[in-house]
Amino acid sequence: MSMPLIIGLIGLLLVLIVGYNVIIQYRQKLESAKQQELAKYIAIIDATEELIGNAHLLPYSKELLVCLNRRVLHSLEGMQQADPQDRNMPVRISQVSEQIRQLQENYSNADATAFKVPSTDRQAIGMLQLVKRLKAVIKSEHSRGRMATQAFVAENARLESIQLRINIENVIKRASDAAQKRQLGTSKQLLQKGLDALSSKNDNYANQAREKLQKMLSEIDINQSSQHEKERQQMLAKEQDELDVLFQPKRKW
Repeated sequence: MSMPLIIGLIGLLLVLIVGYNVIIQYRQKLESAKQQELAKYIAIIDATEELIGNAHLLPYSKELLVCLNRRVLHSLEGMQQADPQDRNMPVRISQVSEQIRQLQENYSNADATAFKVPSTDRQAIGMLQLVKRLKAVIKSEHSRGRMATQAFVAENARLESIQLRINIENVIKRASDAAQKRQLGTSKQLLQKGLDALSSKNDNYANQAREKLQKMLSEIDINQSSQHEKERQQMLAKEQDELDVLFQPKRKW
């Protein structure tokens, strides 16, 4: 075999090896991109299903539940496009689509969980974090054109109302606890913060809460005045006793 032919065959082999490596790297890149895309959708689905699972903690409207389930549906459809070979995906898509249909046809806002007053600061913080996450989701869905503007505005206002109620109910509880511990200054500060938060609100709940806070504040003022008067009377009585001792008739021995 001639030398030029050998060199040519070696060169061809090198080209094939390089070409094979390029193809392998390209396929790996595509697979990596697909896995990243799937991971993104899985994270969205997991987070959204967690929010749906927390429907027992707050009143969820039909619009909110439909929005959350549609978010899951869009993610599943994205996963199907990224990986058409997944045979389980059509079944999951069909199940979520049916869930959305059931919500739209049968769910009533009267079926929603009633609002539960937080019993601890930790519970209140958890509820507030949940409201914050829900607001972020509907804002994201609205920006993507998956939620109508009117529905978004109404739902955002509803969630803000729930957020305010959580804060006010927690303030009332904390103020009551402080008052029972005779920490009247702390209690008054909490009540005043609640009144400040309600200053721009004019719905039924806000008006009732404002009345309750003002009543609690008035009761503390009365208690403080009564306490101050009691302390003043005690001080006067003590001073009088000291004067009586000072000016009592001296005994003759």
